[in-house]
This record gives sequence, C-alpha cells and structure tokens, in this order.
Amino acid sequence: MHPDLEPRGALGRQLRALPGEAQPPYDFHEFQRRAAAQMEAAHASRKGHLLATTATIAVLTVVLLLRFGVATSPWIASGALTAPVVAPPAGTATAQPEVMERWLAGFPQDPALVRVGTRAAVTGLEDRIAQLDDLLSAARLERTQRARLDALQQERTRLLGALVQVRYAETLADAAQ
Repeated sequence: MHPDLEPRGALGRQLRALPGEAQPPYDFHEFQRRAAAQMEAAHASRKGHLLATTATIAVLTVVLLLRFGVATSPWIASGALTAPVVAPPAGTATAQPEVMERWLAGFPQDPALVRVGTRAAVTGLEDRIAQLDDLLSAARLERTQRARLDALQQERTRLLGALVQVRYAETLADAAQ
C-alpha cells in the first residue's frame, strides 16, 4: 500500500476535510437557455461567414469578367444558337454551286455537341464533295474529256444540294426544340 493513501497520512486528512457535495452553479433550465444562446451565436457567425464568402465570390467573378471578358458558349447541335433558320437557296437541285456554298459557309464548322446520325451524314457528304474536288482538280490538270468533267461537276452539285438539304433540316429540327 502506498504511504500517502493511508488514513493517518496528510493526504487522507485533507481529503476527509473536503465538503461532501457542492451545489451546482445553475439548474437544468439555465443550462438549456445558455446552450440555446450559444447555438444562436454560432449560427449567426456561420451566416456572416457565408454572406462574406458569397460577396467575395461575386466580386471576384465581376473582376474576372471585366478583366478577361465573357467566354462564348459552345455551338450546340447544328447551329440553333449561331445560325438563324434561313431557307436554303431556292431549287436546291438546280441552284448554282456558288450560291449553295455561300449559304453553307454561314454555318459554324465544328459544333461542340451534335446528333450522331445527322453529323455522320454531313461528314459523309463533305468527305465525298472533297473527293470530287480532288478528282476535278486532277481531271482539269490532265485535260480530261469535257464529258468527264461535266459528269464530275454535276455529281458535285448534286452532293452539294444534298448537303444543303441535310443542314437545313438539321437547323429546322434544332429550332423546333
């Protein structure tokens, strides 16, 4: 046994001299009132921090927009946001290729989001037109027969008309949504 804990020791006398049970500083109702007040203060502090954070973010956003300008939104689908619904050249099948090309040039080249089916059709037509342009250039350099050049030019005009029709239908579908 430890000598300090013996009943005749100095520590034992001091412990026995302490009062039995002290009265609590306040009752349970006072405890609840103080706890509620403390929660309200913490909530008000959080509100203040949230308000300060929101104000800081708003100021930073305005400063960044003024400094760097507003970013343009991506072109979605086939031109609903950037190309108005304008009728294609009248008589697409018989229209001049230059008129159809000018009409098609009004569309953005690379959309951000597209429908796969129509984009595949547009890409296929554009690829085929590029191939025909290549063949026409080679045929002109080789001084090929006039009938061959006319046939290639007619095929190119037909494909250009089909491309105009697909792009116009795509634009109408986007405008309807």
